[in-house]
Amino acid sequence: MVSKNQIKLISSLHQKKQRFANQLFFAEGVKVIQELLLSNFELEHLYTTLNDFEEVHSSKRTLIYEQELKKISALSTPNSCLAVFKIPSENKITSSGLILALDDIRDPGNLGTILRLCDWFGIKQIICSKETVDIYNPKVVQATMGSIARVNVNYVDLKTFIAEANIPVFGTFMDGENIYQSNLPQSGIIIMGNEANGISSEIEKIVTSRLTIPRFGELQKTESLNVATATAIILSEFKRNS
Repeated sequence: MVSKNQIKLISSLHQKKQRFANQLFFAEGVKVIQELLLSNFELEHLYTTLNDFEEVHSSKRTLIYEQELKKISALSTPNSCLAVFKIPSENKITSSGLILALDDIRDPGNLGTILRLCDWFGIKQIICSKETVDIYNPKVVQATMGSIARVNVNYVDLKTFIAEANIPVFGTFMDGENIYQSNLPQSGIIIMGNEANGISSEIEKIVTSRLTIPRFGELQKTESLNVATATAIILSEFKRNS
């Protein structure tokens, strides 16, 4: 059974301010929770409607009813389990190889999908602007499907970080060089911009190589690609050229 205080605490973790005040976040679903349990994330407590997760000590595992799960879940149709984890300290930034920089990404689903893409393509480091959605947002955690445990994410002053990095900086623009005809290096910073506005003007000024994903449609009327879709194409091309 879950107590009123536990319900209150977990419900508060829907808000970024409360997540950081308590240094806690939560994840839902068997796959995501299993991935996090196998990682360096420290479990605070697990709530489940099934008699599963026997590897978790009974002191950190509570069997609850489905109605109780609905009270704490962020999902419209709750899964069978929810786990609260401690927010770890940010790891040191990995400055070698390809780094993905996110300039004001606001949609949790996009950020979660981008984390999965980085995990898939072997990108170890994501740098986020301060305005980018919180990685511990429940919707982001859900969308990562566990990849949050394998990609290093840091929130920084993006302009300062890029300006001081002293490595090639790539950005995507409508007037850029065709990415399929570009000679792409094995190291550098790849910037992905805001869903509605693209890369901000102050970040655009420090981009050293402008790239574009060409449109092949006959009518050429599609204005843009979803940022996660564009990220998949770009990372694929960089890796294909490596």
